[in-house]
Amino acid sequence: MAVYALGDRVPEIHETAYVHEQATVIGSVKLGPGASVWPQAVIRADDNIISIGEATSIQDGAVLHCTPVHATTVGNFVTVGHLAHLEGCTVLDHALIGTGSIVLHDALIGEHALVGAAAMVPGKVEVPARAMALGVPVKIREDALPEGHAQMNVDAYLRRGAQFAAELRRID
Repeated sequence: MAVYALGDRVPEIHETAYVHEQATVIGSVKLGPGASVWPQAVIRADDNIISIGEATSIQDGAVLHCTPVHATTVGNFVTVGHLAHLEGCTVLDHALIGTGSIVLHDALIGEHALVGAAAMVPGKVEVPARAMALGVPVKIREDALPEGHAQMNVDAYLRRGAQFAAELRRID
């Protein structure tokens, strides 16, 4: 895995987190228990802090960044889909961030909320708990989702992270 300190900014990776060898983690990044970071994902905390909670998956090609003003915080049991981009935002527990979506500075994604595939959440927009945010820019459908709607994804990536940590091997 490509894990880098940048000066005194050193990643903190929980012993049960899984980081694929082709993922990149730089600087002030904190990965919680059971978190997973998949191939070509980049988590770069050079100007502030990026915190990723328990059992959260950062899927293939996702990019997480921060700014000198805005930390990036991703809660527990969150799924961040393939090719998503999070920058300077907060994502609360049990949310699902869809494939190819973008969530920008000071945006807040509520618990059990869903940001749809290819959606764009502009800065300072709040997506309430259990709401769906769809489109560019997003339109929000409140109270559209039950609690636990994304738990199947969380469970699958917890199993997958453990399997990859135990069984993945290069054969070239």
